[in-house]
Amino acid sequence: MEDDMTIKNRDVLISGASVAGPTLAYWLVRHGFRPVVVERAAGPREGGYPIDVIDPATEVARRMGVLPRVRQAAVETRALSFVDRSGRSRARVPTGSFATRGVELPRGDLVRILYEATADDVEYVFGDSVATLEQDGDGVDVTFERGGARRFDLVIGADGLHSLTRSLAIGEEGRFLRHLGHYVAAADVSKDMGVDGEVVLYNEPGRMAGVYSYLDRATAIFVFRHPELEGGGRRDAALHRRVLREAFAGDGWRVPELLEQVTAAPDFYFDSVSQIRMDRWSAGRVSLAGDAAHCPALLSGHGTTLAMVGAYVLAGELHAAGGEHRAAFARYQERHRRAVERGQARVAEGAGRLVPGSASAIRTRDLLSRFWMLPAVASRLGSLLPRRTPVLDDYGSGVPAAPPAARPS
Repeated sequence: MEDDMTIKNRDVLISGASVAGPTLAYWLVRHGFRPVVVERAAGPREGGYPIDVIDPATEVARRMGVLPRVRQAAVETRALSFVDRSGRSRARVPTGSFATRGVELPRGDLVRILYEATADDVEYVFGDSVATLEQDGDGVDVTFERGGARRFDLVIGADGLHSLTRSLAIGEEGRFLRHLGHYVAAADVSKDMGVDGEVVLYNEPGRMAGVYSYLDRATAIFVFRHPELEGGGRRDAALHRRVLREAFAGDGWRVPELLEQVTAAPDFYFDSVSQIRMDRWSAGRVSLAGDAAHCPALLSGHGTTLAMVGAYVLAGELHAAGGEHRAAFARYQERHRRAVERGQARVAEGAGRLVPGSASAIRTRDLLSRFWMLPAVASRLGSLLPRRTPVLDDYGSGVPAAPPAARPS
């Protein structure tokens, strides 16, 4: 750690204890800062469907010393299958045919791993949330929903797509949220609804229903095209269930059973597929990280990776600037924005594969899945690709960077 006398703005409040928040807290501690993490939930958030930790986020995890645990929690999925209304297979792609450069694991497992890596060094305040922010030239006065008040040098919002920190410090959500024309719903269902170790997907034009069966769980996921709900409809659970049922009414396969279980589930999840687009990720002494700053949307597959890498860069730039927040926040955005733009651009590709908009597009996707993505072909193609591990700056953490991956001769 740096000498305390060389660091400005050491007391940092982080709002949100999912992925970006604990990752940021880990690195801030190692750079000599004193982070406090506040989280609305009563504890580390459990549950959630599997997510991907892709290079260079795997390198961030390695430098944190948690990569072995991340890999231990990995989900082993044998195949991705597409079925028709009767449940007959239209295409089946063994997952071993993909050249992966990351780890897939349940979101709740990653949250727990990141929390446990920081719990001894970081003050966590669960069951509370920021209520107001008032900043001046020297710091930020924060009041909390449970009535307490504290003063911090800096505040970082790592509180997700619907960030309250962003609304309080920079502007209301509607200025930055871009609805991408889809909604997603999910919940755990009975294990017998899926095929063990596989992802099974059923499509109609503009709609996808699927079951992801892994470990001892099965999670149903629905993604469908729908105009933006008036007023966002964020907290109207009855509306969410009705919209979901109407969108998939009359569909085949196991959709009726899945709808019944999902809409009755206590962990029912529903939200828009949206991105956050902002010119600036900070205002004064408040900045944003992860989905709060640059949500790429569920269909990109890069949200978790961007959150971990961005948190690493933000902490590193604060360290490099000696805690001078203006320079650090500007440099963080400059260095991380290109990766964010690439991640956000992947959404169209993901939507085209998972939720084709027409019957012909579904047939084309299935045809390509049967032939173009045959294991031997995909394996050969993967072996021809240069395997360059994205380079992360070493911000003086004392953790050596991994050696660059060898390129094929």
